[in-house]
Amino acid sequence: MKLELLKFAGIDIGSNAVRLLITNVIEEGKKNVMKKSSIIRMPVRLGDSVFTRGIIPEEKVQKLIYTLEAYQKIMQVQEVVQYQCCATSAMREAANGSEVVAQIKAATGMEIEIISGVNEAELIFSTEVTHALGENKTFLFVDVGGGSTECTLLSKRRVIDSESFKIGTLRLLHETIEPGEFNRLQEWLSELIENYPKLMVVGTGGNINRYFKLSQVKEGKPLSYYHLLEMYDNLVEMKWEDRIRTFGLNPDRADVIIPAGELFLNILKWTKRKQIYVPKVGLADGIVRNLYLQHKKQHPEKYE
Repeated sequence: MKLELLKFAGIDIGSNAVRLLITNVIEEGKKNVMKKSSIIRMPVRLGDSVFTRGIIPEEKVQKLIYTLEAYQKIMQVQEVVQYQCCATSAMREAANGSEVVAQIKAATGMEIEIISGVNEAELIFSTEVTHALGENKTFLFVDVGGGSTECTLLSKRRVIDSESFKIGTLRLLHETIEPGEFNRLQEWLSELIENYPKLMVVGTGGNINRYFKLSQVKEGKPLSYYHLLEMYDNLVEMKWEDRIRTFGLNPDRADVIIPAGELFLNILKWTKRKQIYVPKVGLADGIVRNLYLQHKKQHPEKYE
């Protein structure tokens, strides 16, 4: 049977970085395999301005335009069938977010969808990660971004609850967390653990992925609370420069990895969990999967 190759791309305009993920979908009859082809990350850091000044300044807009123009060229070379561009916390909260979206549309022709925190969480857990962890179990998906933390409770592949909290790594660095937001997160988690005492915590996002990589834990195995704490303590003791030298962290990762580690440790304490699963998926993965499902619906004759 003949193999067919399709390529889809997801662009995640986050508070810290702008990511492009290109995924190959290899089809053989009714079977398909999804495999990541290219992952590119640009540290535009929209959140630095949004969470301190409330707007995206023109110099950041221009960086974003240059980044998206470059991504357009890459997608053309890769012959991407379809792509989607989603913006999260920083663009949601910027006073000029809609104006920036219009400016980018005029400059590049690209449509940007500003998604809610709940929609962001739904796209993240829409990946096939629960297949590996267990279909009938209860999971708490936690995605810590630069501007927000998205939490989604999933039981037997059904969404039970989903909540977005304005707690992110850049907000923590700039000390711009709204009063009471940590209490709201802790209370929400405490209520969850009472109703779902056996839930498993699943962490997504670049920072927890980096902790997992540094831990050298075998893929598919959980990262223990104490192992995470040990790595966090080691990183805290280091200067920013030494984190880059010793662990090869990107400069824009070497600072936010500290508040991210502290937040994940607190979430594990508040849920009384001793470990966290790290499947290395994110928003862009969910975007790509959603695009492929839409593609199949648009061409029913091919997949009957």
